[in-house]
Amino acid sequence: MLTVHNISKSFNIKIILKDVSFNINPADRVGLIGPNGSGKTTLLKIILGHIEPDQGTITRKPNDLQLGYLAQALDLQKKKSIGELVSEVGGSSEKYERDLESLASEIVSQPDNEVLRNEFDETLKKIEAFQAPRVHPSIILRSFDLAKIPEDTLISRLSGGQKTRLGLALLLMKDPDLIILDEPTNHLDIRMLEWLEKWLNGFNGGALIVSHDRTFLDNTVNRIIDLDPETHTIKEYRGNYSHYLDQYIREEEKQLAAYRDQVYEVHRIRQDIAQTKRQAFHVEQTTTSRQPTVRRYAKKVARKAKSREKKLERYLDSDERVDKPKQSWQMNLKFQEEEHQSRDVLKFDNLAVGYESNSPLIINLNQYIQAGSRITLTGPNGSGKTTLLRTIAGHIQPISGAVRLGGTVRLGYMAQEQEFLSDQLNPLETIQAHAPGSETDLRSFLHFFLFTGDEVLVPVRELSFGERSRLELALLVAKGCDFLLLDEPINHLDIPSRARFEQALSQYPGTILAVVHDRYFIQRFASEIWSLDEYGTLTVRPT
Repeated sequence: MLTVHNISKSFNIKIILKDVSFNINPADRVGLIGPNGSGKTTLLKIILGHIEPDQGTITRKPNDLQLGYLAQALDLQKKKSIGELVSEVGGSSEKYERDLESLASEIVSQPDNEVLRNEFDETLKKIEAFQAPRVHPSIILRSFDLAKIPEDTLISRLSGGQKTRLGLALLLMKDPDLIILDEPTNHLDIRMLEWLEKWLNGFNGGALIVSHDRTFLDNTVNRIIDLDPETHTIKEYRGNYSHYLDQYIREEEKQLAAYRDQVYEVHRIRQDIAQTKRQAFHVEQTTTSRQPTVRRYAKKVARKAKSREKKLERYLDSDERVDKPKQSWQMNLKFQEEEHQSRDVLKFDNLAVGYESNSPLIINLNQYIQAGSRITLTGPNGSGKTTLLRTIAGHIQPISGAVRLGGTVRLGYMAQEQEFLSDQLNPLETIQAHAPGSETDLRSFLHFFLFTGDEVLVPVRELSFGERSRLELALLVAKGCDFLLLDEPINHLDIPSRARFEQALSQYPGTILAVVHDRYFIQRFASEIWSLDEYGTLTVRPT
């Protein structure tokens, strides 16, 4: 279906992609992963024809391959209504049947017109596709919780999550042969993620998926393409994300073993060369000109030692050298243990939350959180998860009931939009405003959160979402918070950053309540799962 052959791309002197090649065939589910900034979006734009590569080719077979694309930043026509967009993309069986009758009449009068015949065939395909339940607009809209929204609602009035779901729904209505999804799981709750996984597993075409949702990749893809930002090349792995990770770790362990063997061997050779040099020098120093044979032999030995030394240096400078594996999946962050923390960190007494007293989002909430708990809060979009966190943080007053924090609790709130960071400050200044210590100490502290060198001096407004998330976590830790409210903390993070963030949280001794839809994160992090339904009822279960 799609062949990417030796694609290379640079911007000015910065190399983005180098000799990238792979194929996607029908029924292939390919996951494209790599850190933010590694070139994934650039590669997608080249495949879509939005930008030209410096070298290499993109081949589609057949030439009329129907390609569907869901961009990470949707550009929907904001002045149109949902009904107008759905009608344009999904069409209707009546319209297609009218078109078919019209084309049939024209073909009778122009039997040799190939263009009309092709249009007739395409319209037949559209009717067949429209009648298939898996692509029927009403079925898709209902699956993405969009059917209840009035058709005359303007796109501009939709939330970010609704726009993402509508963009995905419109793509599926086109019944494409090959789909390219750039972060399709953003703003989707677990129920919708599961529906999308089921749809993809029944899809007959090919798929190229850029995603940081590891469980989604586990449940959908059969191949992983890993884009390395240092070499600008790719490496392919068979299987899903977990299979990829197993292979990746084994390769790292094998490389580390080879590197250790190399270090040992280089050390042994250098010792041998040094000893040979010392012996040759000693012979020269302890002999006289009346012993020419011995001295010639000593000089010959010294020259061989020098030759071995140069050969060793050439090896260490060559591509044959085994590089030390980079520690890309760990974050060695240590948090200070709290001297004392209340046993009951939080308690709800008949709590009701929302923005209007006559229509609360959550009602009759009676629940408590004990110190050290790891709780994930899930539920459909719009069920009140963020509203509950904002109520706990004191930004919204309860409609009724009460939120009671433990007497010694120091609460930290990490908002979804990172609204509590100052765009004017850099990471170092951000931490300096809340934590004592020298610049050297604070740079070392930020290093634990992967801010190194001059990165600590970059203004917050220029940081990526992932960098902002790490900085906000650092800020909460610097403030000494022992109870963290985290609203979608890993939503914009790439896979390595998610792994580091999780590693940091696993060592944090305090209490955490996190709104999150990443099932991989939930499985490894949560001690309890709180689930909100669309009626405002909370269900609690241990993991």
